[in-house]
Amino acid sequence: MAQSGQRKCLCCDQYFYPDHRNRDRQRFCSSTACRRASKAASQAAWLAQPENSGYFGDPVHVARVQAWRAAHPGYGSGKPRRPPALQDSLITQVPDTMKECPIRGEIAAAPSPTALQDLLNAPSPVLAGLIAHLFEVTLQEDIAATTRRLVQLGHDVINRNRDENSQTSAAARAAAPGARAVQLG
Repeated sequence: MAQSGQRKCLCCDQYFYPDHRNRDRQRFCSSTACRRASKAASQAAWLAQPENSGYFGDPVHVARVQAWRAAHPGYGSGKPRRPPALQDSLITQVPDTMKECPIRGEIAAAPSPTALQDLLNAPSPVLAGLIAHLFEVTLQEDIAATTRRLVQLGHDVINRNRDENSQTSAAARAAAPGARAVQLG
């Protein structure tokens, strides 16, 4: 027995509550088989109308379909096409071997600033997150500029250490301010 507001499905004869937005027109329940039966019934009702009876066999519509198929060859056959990539793939550029300056043994500075992708061959999310956290930057341009500054600082430290190693003796380093005397043995 149907309760208030229920309707009997025309396909499976089960009682169901129609959707509140479509209450007056819904005659089939929401099961898969019943939805297929509903679609078939609505298509049959559409074809039963006199103005639609020759829609798929009418010469005008046949010509329309043939023209569309000629304009779209291969449609529906084969694999679905993937949309083109939104970004070009990254082509890593191998930097030239670094040349040492004959004057002080420094590493020659790069002639032009490089992009962040060229600077790091495999950009790590950890490195980007660390730079963003330490320097409070979030834009890629700011991260790239900060990374360039860090690389330049690293080059300067390496060059300074080379100069100190070649020019300063161990005694001079021990006498540096803040150095403690160490007695061995």
